[in-house]
Amino acid sequence: MFDLDKWQEILGTIKKNKLRTFLTAFSVSWGIFILIILLAAGQGLKNGVQAQFASDAKNYVSISGEQTSMAYNGYKPGRRIQLTNSDFYTIKNNLAGAENFSADYYSWGNQITSYHNEHASFPVRAVAPAQCFIENAKIIEGRFINENDISEYRKVCSVGKPVKEVLFKNESPIGKYIEIAATKYKVVGVFNDAGRGDNDRIYIPLVTAQRANNGKDFVNSLWFTTGDLDVEGSESLIQLARNMLAKKHHFDPLDLSAVGVYNNNAEYKRIMQMLDAIKIFVFIIGVFTLVAGVVGVSNIMMIIVKERTKEIGVRKALGASPWSIVSLIIQESVFITSIAGYLGLLLGIGVVELIKQVGVESDFFKNPEVDFKIAIVSVGLIILAGALAGFFPALKASRVEPINALRES
Repeated sequence: MFDLDKWQEILGTIKKNKLRTFLTAFSVSWGIFILIILLAAGQGLKNGVQAQFASDAKNYVSISGEQTSMAYNGYKPGRRIQLTNSDFYTIKNNLAGAENFSADYYSWGNQITSYHNEHASFPVRAVAPAQCFIENAKIIEGRFINENDISEYRKVCSVGKPVKEVLFKNESPIGKYIEIAATKYKVVGVFNDAGRGDNDRIYIPLVTAQRANNGKDFVNSLWFTTGDLDVEGSESLIQLARNMLAKKHHFDPLDLSAVGVYNNNAEYKRIMQMLDAIKIFVFIIGVFTLVAGVVGVSNIMMIIVKERTKEIGVRKALGASPWSIVSLIIQESVFITSIAGYLGLLLGIGVVELIKQVGVESDFFKNPEVDFKIAIVSVGLIILAGALAGFFPALKASRVEPINALRES
């Protein structure tokens, strides 16, 4: 029930003690503000890292040929394992459970690329058709390399959006020819890839590049995705692939140096666990900041009750109930912490939105945001803590005998 007299008294007390009220409110606002900023920063870091992983399939595995370190069946250690097209088709046709098989050939590197009077250097990669799924490349015009391009050794290419903008300006590149290393390639598609450094590439068919390089069938890496398998399932697939390659190239399946393996499933899980741990750590720091604010409120409320001991004695002598005294002080505490907590919340959210507008982002920090559920719960908890901070000193004071309270100076 709303008691106008009681609220007039609370506002009067706040007005008479401006500095004390300000210090109480500031400790609460600062705690909420810091918590909001820390939570937003932690989420921004997580969003940035997730964006980096989103540039490629999260579940891809790559395998490259390395050097053996163990003797096996009469073969000496130190042999170089060179992967070939045959290895690619062995993995593709026999590795049940895997998806989106590809292989690449890196020998070309950056090449001067020309279209009429436009010239620029771009990285050229020779790949199999499924590479677009592994790279998360989004086709925006035409198509990517397909199986017919591979089987017919076509001289075609799919170019990144920046390549189109540099060489073709506003002209559509589909069906046009560009020159790469003195050879004409027909542009069949344009893609967009969010990955840093992945968008300015030119992809050509794997076998076309191999034929241009003295007919060798070498590949640098084999790629596949692992579907919905977890890390343990992906590791099982990797072991099966390793066993297949070990049988073909005569090395010990336990020789981890023979082929290099990168499992993005495991790396993604490890990074996400690390980021979750950082978020928990940040949240704990924010909670301790709130606790410091609550301690400050509690100390100030104890001082307030001490200063009003004589007033409490007068009230009791005039017949005031202990609860009316306690509720008066609790309402004052809750009122101050509620307003301060709300202001801290608004200020924190305002700063986060300002950061978004200014564009303070990087490759590993994007879109800082606040979980409003956590924010509201935090404000609610600090209001509850403010109530408790006022309750116990007020309860103690309400139990003092009026005669003893009136003797207090």
